[in-house]
Parts: sequence; C-alpha cells; structure tokens
Amino acid sequence: MKKRVVITGMGTVSPVGNNLEEFWSALLAGKSGITKVTQFDASDYATQIAGEVKGFEPGNYMDKKEARRMDRFTQFAIACTRMAIDDAKLDLDKIDRERAGTLVGTGIGGMETLHDQYKVLFEKGPNRISPFFVPMMIANMASGLTSITFGLQGPCLTVVTACATGTNSIGEAFKIIQRGDADIMVCGGTEATISPAAMAGFCSMKAMSTRNDAPEKASRPFESGRDGFVMGEGCGIVILEELEHAKARGAKIYAEMAGYGANADAYHITAPAPEGVQQGKVMAKAIADAGLKPSDVDYINAHGTSTPLNDKNETLAIKALFGDHAKKLAVSSTKSMTGHLLGAAGGIECIVCALTVANDMIHPTINYETPDPELDLDYVPNQARKQVVNVAISNSFGFGGHNATILVKKYVG
Repeated sequence: MKKRVVITGMGTVSPVGNNLEEFWSALLAGKSGITKVTQFDASDYATQIAGEVKGFEPGNYMDKKEARRMDRFTQFAIACTRMAIDDAKLDLDKIDRERAGTLVGTGIGGMETLHDQYKVLFEKGPNRISPFFVPMMIANMASGLTSITFGLQGPCLTVVTACATGTNSIGEAFKIIQRGDADIMVCGGTEATISPAAMAGFCSMKAMSTRNDAPEKASRPFESGRDGFVMGEGCGIVILEELEHAKARGAKIYAEMAGYGANADAYHITAPAPEGVQQGKVMAKAIADAGLKPSDVDYINAHGTSTPLNDKNETLAIKALFGDHAKKLAVSSTKSMTGHLLGAAGGIECIVCALTVANDMIHPTINYETPDPELDLDYVPNQARKQVVNVAISNSFGFGGHNATILVKKYVG
C-alpha cells in the first residue's frame, strides 16, 4: 500500500520576502518584487529588470567562511532548509537520519560562480582559478551541501529540468516516501541566475519583458499586454514526511501531498507544443495519481509566465481537461509578483498551494488590466480572494519540453 505523505515544514527566500510570513503576506497583498537590476549594470541590456532577493544575509543561516565557498543558489538552499526544519519543529537528533533524504533541484546552477571564474581565467590566468570553482558551480551541490550541513543520509539527488525543476524535485521526493524508501525528504528548487551572462542569453532569445520603465507592471500573466517573462531568483523548500512518522512526533500538517505527474512535449527546445496537449495530460496524471477527478480541483497555481505562448497554451490545456468545470476554477500566477524563478519556481509555488489549502485564501494575479479575449478563465485578477480550497494543483513547464504537476489537498486524518 502506498504511504501517505504530508507537508510539515516550509522555508523560502524570494523577491517578495525572505521568510514564510513575509512571502505569504506580500502575495495576498498583491505586492510586486520586480525592480531595476541592482546586482550588475544592466543599462546596455534590452531587459533591465528582475525579481531580486533583497537583504539576504547568508551568515544568518550558516558559517560565514562556509558561505563564501558556496554559490548563491546553494546559500539559498541551506537557508531555506534551516527555515523549513525550524518550521516543522523537526529535531534532527531524534530521527533516523538514514531515512531522511534531500532532493533540491536547480535549473541552471552556479551561473554567478561560472561568470566570475571565467573572468578570473581570462584576466589573470588558470593558476588563479579558485579550487572551489567546480564544487561551487555544479548543480548537485544544493542537495549535496544540504545533506552535509544537516546530516541527512537518505537518498540525495538532484533534478535539472529547467523551469519544471522545483515541481519535479518535490514530485520525485513524494514518490520516494510513498514507496517507503524514506520517512522525510527535504525538497524543492533554488536558483540565482541574475548575472550578466544569463540575462544576456535570455535577452538574446527575446523571451523577457522589456517594460523597463515600470518594473512592477512588467509581469502580467494572461493579460493582453504581456510581452515576456521577468527573471527572478530565490528558493522554496518543503519538508515532506510520511504521515505516520509526522503523527508520531505531533507535527503540524499544512496539507497532504497526494498526486504527481510528469511527461514531455517532445516538440521543441524552447517553445511549448501547440494547444498544450501534453500539459493537459500531465495535469490529468497528477489528478489520477491522487485518486481524484478533474471536477475535484478547486485551484490551479498556473505556470503563468506572462509569455504569449505559455499563457495561451496553458489556458487551452486547462479548458480541454476540465471542460465545463474550467470556468469554476480559480487560476492565479505567483510569477505576476515574483517573476519567474526558473528552477526554483515550483518550490515556491508548492508552498503557495499548501498555504492556499491551509488558509482558504487565494493570492491574485496582479497587473491584470485588459483581458485577452482568447483567455477567458478566472485568473483571480488583482485582489486576493477568500475561498474554500480543498484541492490545489501546481503546474511547471520547462525548456526542453519538461512538464510537471503536483497536487495537494486538505489533510483529513
């Protein structure tokens, strides 16, 4: 029999807040975290705006010397894991550490370190490259150093599926517990790519918004004036726990993790497949995995990137799967406020779904001013909504055709 899995702790750093309370309050208030880029001079870039994490002090969460040997994406993961463990009131000395694992993904990894060390190589030569260059840069180090820092000796894995990374990471961790291979999984996504090279690459693709004169208005999912995504950075970590293990220690339970689906478009390196056919199928997989029907879903945290193709295709996928029920669904995009956190997006959006189910509050899609006549769902425009939400799903779709959906529901003992 499959094990039941619950969410018992969460931690986040994001463009709208560096702890759970700040993050959730900002989202419900419809606060944008998009500003002019401050981490480097972006004045020559077509896009000069991003969702930066402000005021993050790694020394508050880890030894300062160790922090200097980590890329920013790994610092985020360590900080958020500490917050999530504290939130879960998880005493690591009282658990079987060999049954506590780590699955923290990243879409790109240590881009900042890569950029800095290439600059050293070209300006000062190979003998000046840091011995920490490779372990700071590689994508698995968020999981690896999280495991080392907290002494977690269970499965330690990394998923890299572009913008689907965070959702795939949580979904795969869910399956590890469900099949009995761990009692606890620290999982989610982390990203820190607001760097000259990454920004230049996305600008060259013409994938990002160029609404530089009004940063907070630039991310406008499902709205007629959307002109591209806004890059963000941050991290979302959740503690998944086998239900009986959580109950035995008297843990607080936010929600039950109940379903997961993953598939591929097999179509194009960056563009989604027409009509969102596979996106509809991945939502159906997650719903079926939970033993539910499409009509049981109350809320969708959309991928909602604010790009013309994604928002159209995601809407078509929802309408195709849910039929008449699609018009009864609340659909909102966290990215309207945070920007697109790439590999970390699914991590923070899982947290959103858990808090939505726990609090019966749905955050808005901000900057929704002029409806797109082709997109006619309830996108919860501009104002948060009090509404009973028993079942929520979160979608993530990544370059390379990666699609992932997770389903969370109210915990009923």
